[in-house]
Amino acid sequence: MSVEDYADDLSATVHYALETTRAVAVCPFHSEVTIRVGDDAAESHAFERAKRIVRSDGTNWETQDLRQEFPRQLSKAADGECPRCAQH
Repeated sequence: MSVEDYADDLSATVHYALETTRAVAVCPFHSEVTIRVGDDAAESHAFERAKRIVRSDGTNWETQDLRQEFPRQLSKAADGECPRCAQH
């Protein structure tokens, strides 16, 4: 799936940017679990990547919208390891 397939969805755009810069990873055993890697440089790179994604109407996402969505998604991600895997 390319970025053009979900560039009009803020949540999907931010997830795409975070995952493609390896700021987050999806647990290989629990696909519903996103893991925050803890790499500040990757997170900064993801923010810059998301700022440059062009929506179908030719505009970019507003910085303010991205500043709200990034912390929301990062706060929902598990820190460093999958909590479901850690239970075993």
